[in-house]
Amino acid sequence: MAVWFTSVLAIVFTVSTQVFGTGVFELELNHFQNTKGLLANGLSCGMSGCRTYFKVCLKNFQKEVSPGNCIFGNASTPVLGTDSFSIRPDARLRLPLNFTWPGAFSLVVEAWYSAAAEQPGDTTNPEFLISSFSIQRQLGIGREWSKDVLSGRQTELRYSYRFICNENYYGATCNKKCAPRDDRFGHFTCKPDGEKACLPGWKGEYCQEPICLEGCNERNGNCTLPGECKCREGWQGLFCDVCKLHPSCKHGTCKEAWQCNCKEGWGGIFCDQDLNYCTHHKPCANGATCLNTGQGSYTCTCLPGFTGVNCDSEVRECDRQTCHNGGRCLDSEDGYRCECPQGFEGQHCEHRVLTCADTPCFQGGTCQERDNGRSYTCECPPGYTGLNCEKKVDKCTSLQCTNGGHCVVRGNLRVCSCRSGFTGLRCQINVNECAANPCANGSTCIDRINDYTCTCPLGYTGRHCDKPTDHCASQPCLNGGTCTTGAKGQSTCICPAHYSGPQCQFNSEHQTNTPSPTISWESSEKQKLVAIVLGVGIVAVLVLLCIINGIYYSSSTLDFLWTVYKCGETGIYLNASCCS
Repeated sequence: MAVWFTSVLAIVFTVSTQVFGTGVFELELNHFQNTKGLLANGLSCGMSGCRTYFKVCLKNFQKEVSPGNCIFGNASTPVLGTDSFSIRPDARLRLPLNFTWPGAFSLVVEAWYSAAAEQPGDTTNPEFLISSFSIQRQLGIGREWSKDVLSGRQTELRYSYRFICNENYYGATCNKKCAPRDDRFGHFTCKPDGEKACLPGWKGEYCQEPICLEGCNERNGNCTLPGECKCREGWQGLFCDVCKLHPSCKHGTCKEAWQCNCKEGWGGIFCDQDLNYCTHHKPCANGATCLNTGQGSYTCTCLPGFTGVNCDSEVRECDRQTCHNGGRCLDSEDGYRCECPQGFEGQHCEHRVLTCADTPCFQGGTCQERDNGRSYTCECPPGYTGLNCEKKVDKCTSLQCTNGGHCVVRGNLRVCSCRSGFTGLRCQINVNECAANPCANGSTCIDRINDYTCTCPLGYTGRHCDKPTDHCASQPCLNGGTCTTGAKGQSTCICPAHYSGPQCQFNSEHQTNTPSPTISWESSEKQKLVAIVLGVGIVAVLVLLCIINGIYYSSSTLDFLWTVYKCGETGIYLNASCCS
């Protein structure tokens, strides 16, 4: 059951050394849960429940939190609630430090039972302990709260914590001091990083320099307060950008202080000598051009419509009777205008105005008079428009065809003529060419614009994947081998004599199975030499056998050797014959 206090809770805390620190560790206890209302030893607090207060111990970072002194400080609260309750934000614990924050800490939070209703009871009797929590955390300096939850056997505590610098201290270690001020020594506030932020109207390292009125000439003006622009001698104006003339200057100007630069028609040190009558007296009127002729005389060149010595007399254009067809001429400042009688118009009333009597409407349009017959309007039949029904209505202007389609008119209807591959009222639908299942043998159909593509499985090819793949087309068989294609499109090489391998790439005649030194059969001369050597060896063995058995050969030795020599060219001599 949540218990709320009606008054602000007073937090009582004890710090080992009572000094102004560089920062403050703040802890907010948000919610405590003791569902069964039991003490840590498992006993009940009584009929009134567990009236709970907290003790906090802040110490240096320890891998295993051990009991002992609270090096960074400790604090306790009054009774905040019974059993399970939420805690008001103003019940905040603040532990100041007088040394640099190390960035890590250990924290012990204990919940205790108080026999009294509001004031904490015995804090040394372990029988009154409800639960104890300990944590180790890394924590940087900042105003953001870190939220956490501690859970025990029968309790849960939700809390938040942070470390902030003392007032007027900033930086990662709270070692940068900045105290806002607004006096003759400076006019600034402090940024979150401790840097000075000048108040509006001030600048400089210590914000002691006023910012003058925007636009104030820095060379000719200055200020002692923001927004001022005090002019130096010889200058004037809101921004001190207007020079002062020499006091004796009559008809001159200046670019710098106290100058006297003569205007046109004036001369002398102080520009008091008249040199130009036209400039000084401006005798010519109505925009006429004045020309000095010397000795104070002049000539005026008048604009059209004016006359006289000074061009001050207006010429009456209507005296020339320029209006036609009974038009009335009216003089005006810029000339004249003609007021035309009914039925005529134009600058000089030279154009006759059409009326319904002139049947101006085409295509059978109906003419309606306006302005007492001075003008008309045409009511056009369907399909035509324009002042005189002279334009044919384009029905396709409001029908927008997409995907390259174009609008055509068929009778009273307007339709979109779609290009190949599209359909729909506005050609907005792409025709699915795959709907007819054009791809065979389990291939995948990909729809395109007015087309399709078949992605064939292994063993098939062609636009519709209906042709088995011919692997023999690439002629994979070597050395005269014959390529054949199986039922699934696979290729097999049938090799000629003395060749083997998947592609008939191995020559069996060039290999030997004996472990003796390799004998090359590529040279015909070497083959003859080997045959002769083998033949002579065999003859020697036969002669020896003949002597032992007493066999007499009638053939002469020369004939015998000649036969052996001939056999050496073709094969091996064996049993008195040549074996090829």
